Amino acid sequence: MNAETLAKIIGADFYTGVPDSQLKSLCDYLMATYGIDPQHHIIAANEGNCVALAAGYHLATGKTPVVYLQNSGEGNIINPVASLLNEKVYAIPMLFIIGWRGEPGVHDEPQHVYQGEVTLQLLRDMQIEAFVIGKDTSDAQVRDVMERYRKLLAQGKNAAFVIRKGALSFDSAVQYENKNTMGREEIIRHITRVSGQDPIVSTTGKASRELFEIRAQNGQKHQYDFLTVGSMGHSSSIALGVALQKPDTRVWCIDGDGAVLMHMGAMAVIGANAPRNLIHIVINNGAHETVGGMPTVAASVDLVKIAAACGYRHCVCVDSFDALDQALEQAKERGQLSFIEVRSSIGARADLGRPTTSARENKQNFMNYLSQL
Repeated sequence: MNAETLAKIIGADFYTGVPDSQLKSLCDYLMATYGIDPQHHIIAANEGNCVALAAGYHLATGKTPVVYLQNSGEGNIINPVASLLNEKVYAIPMLFIIGWRGEPGVHDEPQHVYQGEVTLQLLRDMQIEAFVIGKDTSDAQVRDVMERYRKLLAQGKNAAFVIRKGALSFDSAVQYENKNTMGREEIIRHITRVSGQDPIVSTTGKASRELFEIRAQNGQKHQYDFLTVGSMGHSSSIALGVALQKPDTRVWCIDGDGAVLMHMGAMAVIGANAPRNLIHIVINNGAHETVGGMPTVAASVDLVKIAAACGYRHCVCVDSFDALDQALEQAKERGQLSFIEVRSSIGARADLGRPTTSARENKQNFMNYLSQL
């Protein structure tokens, strides 16, 4: 189904969401049609924010907004759906478009498997009626479902279209780029040279895949790294938990701008606890690159000042490899909570692989290594 056709059938004029590779065609359509437009299309920090923002739109206009998300974001919407939207509370209508990663019977990454199994059940539990759109779903079927949905939405209820892999298309793919010169994989390579055998907690997406391959290329073991394959936005908190329990071990966190924005409150908790052995690195390309490249707001946010305000002891932003190497060495020797923002270009190798160890093997190897420190 063409994403533009789906949008026309829905007939909404306000969308907010968090990008998803399964919904790339819809995201491309929205960017080609609206770009980032406060009146029509906003990419929010996390899915719960989307629901609240869309609720505000409804309160101001009386119209029904659309929220798009990957199914992994269902956890972030449960609270506002149950305590804000539900008809037993404010009865705020909302239409969800959800990318179905990890659909049973369809091969996917380990972090999506269980989430895929419970996707439809979670929607039922939240009293959100759902219709699954696949490659064979006709435009007429979607029109009929949308007519039924309009009646539900008029009663202050919620509804969802769940999108199977490959179900949506759009004729024009949007290309994303920035003016930064350093590539993320080479940035991570520089980090591993300085971190040595220190443990690293890396964020979800391509960063962890690149870290895994760099270790293999260097002939190093993978025991040093915890690859956070899911749980976007939580790597820094995982790193904090490790650092607090291993105060004599230097711990590095390789984070991304979209992940930091998703749960930025973690930085305040890190700053308040101020572990001297934690180095928090945010590779900022201003994009949700792993799921298609749509922009984050991080390009216009001063993360260094935010980190400093949260209590990080030393904060710096770098945009060259010489400055990066200097910042890494200084953070390593300083022995205080440090924050390094690294400005990165958008893009990755076309042949970038995936970890060849399972998530549970990664966990056990990392724990075994930590137990020796």
